[in-house]
Amino acid sequence: MKALLIDDHTLFRDALGLLIGARFPALRLLQAGDLAGGLAELALHPDVRLILLDLNLPDSQSPASIERLREKVPLARLVVLSADDRAETVEHAIELGACGFVPKTARGDTLMQALQVTLDGGDFLPPSALPTAAQPLPRQAASLGLSPRQTDVLRLLIEGLSNKLICRELVLSESTVKTHLAAVFRQLDVNTRTQAVLAAARLGLRFAN
Repeated sequence: MKALLIDDHTLFRDALGLLIGARFPALRLLQAGDLAGGLAELALHPDVRLILLDLNLPDSQSPASIERLREKVPLARLVVLSADDRAETVEHAIELGACGFVPKTARGDTLMQALQVTLDGGDFLPPSALPTAAQPLPRQAASLGLSPRQTDVLRLLIEGLSNKLICRELVLSESTVKTHLAAVFRQLDVNTRTQAVLAAARLGLRFAN
């Protein structure tokens, strides 16, 4: 599987490349220092399935970078790396189609966890973007019109599980999980998994102890 890292700091790219190579030896990591270089790599390697993107590039800023990359390789999963981890920055990246967001201040093991979750088909957000407020999930979810099973799916979605792992955890078929996810998306007025997690955070959903 091919991945592409786009970041204008050579030392950061080299260090991250060493970490990824040690943890994911089967992953072929391509590198670029700006958006133009990233697009050139994608022209040569249209089978890239994971993009790691720094938002602040010399030749492009978000949202243009995310939009152009997703137009080029719509099937690739995109994870944002940024020193700016304000809530509005995270939300904007997710709204544009990113499936993960990792602050550059995060530890190396956090980034490796994010990559593992993303490669498994899940979604990764920084802890600051996850639900922490006071309403227990079952009670609040019921008020949104979600059934107990749809609430279970939302809970596992918030935990970052992929559809495949949700199927395994709940002993459901993939088509049933997709149906439940579609219902969750409708009730939260979102279009993607990561948008659903952010919507849950804004509503203050959490798990009852």
